[in-house]
Amino acid sequence: MPDHIYKTVELTGSSKTSSDEAIRSAIERASKTIHDIRWFQVVEVRGHVDGGNVAHWQVSLKVGFTLE
Repeated sequence: MPDHIYKTVELTGSSKTSSDEAIRSAIERASKTIHDIRWFQVVEVRGHVDGGNVAHWQVSLKVGFTLE
């Protein structure tokens, strides 16, 4: 297996549904312009509370992709 060189970018996804959905939406959107995404790492999870309930999720993540 050859060695790989990765470039990383930081993204923030958001969702009213869940932290998982915030991650998925960030990766799906980024994959439209960033090719060969190979991994992600959650850096921070935040949220907005309204009336005692979680109203919104924000997840910051690092995404790694291979260089061509």
